[in-house]
Formats: sequence, structure tokens, C-alpha cells
Amino acid sequence: MAVILCPLCRQPLRREEKTWRCSREHSFDVAREGYVNLLPVQQKNSRDPGDDPQMVMARREFLQAGHYQPLRDALLALAAPLQPRSLLDIGCGEGYYTGALAEVSAQVTGLDIARPAIRVAAKRYPGVTWLVGSGAHLPIADGSVDLVCNIFTQMHLAEMHRVLRPEGHVLVVTPAAGHLKSLREQLFDEVHPYDPGKFLAPFAAQFELQSRQEVQFALDLVQPALGHLLRMTPYAWKAKPERRAALEARQDLETEAAFSLLLFRRRPGEPAAEAGLDPPAPRPWPGRSGSKDDAES
Repeated sequence: MAVILCPLCRQPLRREEKTWRCSREHSFDVAREGYVNLLPVQQKNSRDPGDDPQMVMARREFLQAGHYQPLRDALLALAAPLQPRSLLDIGCGEGYYTGALAEVSAQVTGLDIARPAIRVAAKRYPGVTWLVGSGAHLPIADGSVDLVCNIFTQMHLAEMHRVLRPEGHVLVVTPAAGHLKSLREQLFDEVHPYDPGKFLAPFAAQFELQSRQEVQFALDLVQPALGHLLRMTPYAWKAKPERRAALEARQDLETEAAFSLLLFRRRPGEPAAEAGLDPPAPRPWPGRSGSKDDAES
């Protein structure tokens, strides 16, 4: 099972009812909603990193309405045959996918750098271990996770490699070429197709690609779902204000969701620190709470 570590001294945390404590007496209180904040100030890149409350609530409303249900179903279909005893969802956001993945694993941990997102997730899915933490400095012991999920999230390959057991798996979800193309055309003068293949080369040194699957489905959106989708992505604040206002004024929009699901297996061998993997890069923008970049859902 995944072992949760103290972010200050890297010793295992002992879980008590209202406090988690390590052997060096560092302690972390369990919040009223049930999550634990393991993000020390030295790991923050801003006062309140990750998604803001408005972005979190827009994403919750959109996802709970079922608009991305086909993607969640595809995730479960890929994860279930792996029979993971322990599963870690990095950049879990408000928990829509993480809560569903609890159906296929005995121990599920959701981690996100944004406290507003984890607060919402912990209230809705109490059976999951919810942590505020950094994907660049995972508070997880070496080799203690069977499956890492990385859904629209910045990838810290060295850390994912480190926490996975030998021959454990990473499940990556990223937008496919035509994802939300018509929506992006309303916002930007020039729209480039996404390239899921760009993730293959960085993984090749220490991971083996086991499967690649495309999931596509139409989205016929009316308000308020259209507004929720716009606010839950980085598109809104990257677009010119007048283009955003025009899209927000529309009552409906037809577009298509397109995703690429990549399943990798960790090759047994050298520890990640010796594997030549690139060190984590600092995040230049907020995303799926310390996680999402332009490859936003």
C-alpha cells in the first residue's frame, strides 16, 4: 500500500483520528472536510497555487452534469484489469475521476496543489485519501504505488517513476488533435491541433507504452454548461476579452471532445534519481490545481 511521507523530513506519517504525525513529531491536522495539507510553504510558487475557487466550481458543475462521462468510463475500463492495490491520482482537482477510480482499487490517494479543489473533493468522496501537495515533491514513499494517474496534468516523470513499484503503471490522459476545436476557433485567431505523441519520447527511457486509445464524442452545449466549460479551462484568460465575451454571450455551441489515453508500464531497473529523467520544471500557470496546462480538459 502507498506510504504517505512527512513533506518536511520524509519519514512515514502515522495516521491518527485528527492528526497525522511522523517520528520526528512533525504533525499535520486533518481538516474538517477530511483532507490533510502536506504542502509546506517552501514548495509553493504563490500564496494560493493552483486553481481558484471559481475555476474549481465551474469544473465541478460541468463534470457532475455528465458531459465527460465517456472519458470516465474509458478510464475505468483501462484501470480495472490492472487490479491496482494502491492508486495515486496526481493533480486530481475536485475529484470527479479520482472518486470513480475508487471502484477499482482498495487504496486511492488524490493529490492536488490547490486547497479549494481538495476541499471540494474530500467533501464529496470521503472514501479516498485526499492530500494537498506538490506533484514535483510527492509525499509518497518509493515503490509503494501500483498505478499513477495523470489526467490533464503537468508530468514530473522522475517523481512518478520513484513512487511506482517495479512494473507499476502510469495512465496519462491528454487532449487529442481536435479537442474542442470549434470552441478554440471562437477564442483565438490561430488554432493548432494538440499532439499527444509529444509525451512518448520523454517516457521511453524508463517506461514502456502498453496501449494507446482515442476517445471522441460530440458535445452539444447550452448555457450554463458552455460557460462552465469556458471557465474551467485556461482558454478564458488566454483569449482576448472581447472574444471571450462574445462566446459567453452565446446560448449554445456544438463542438467535440477528443482525448488520448496512454498506458505506460514502469520498467524495473535503476531508481528514478539515476535514470536520467529530466527534473521537474516549475509551472508557469495555474491548471488542474498545480497540474493542468494548455492540455486542459
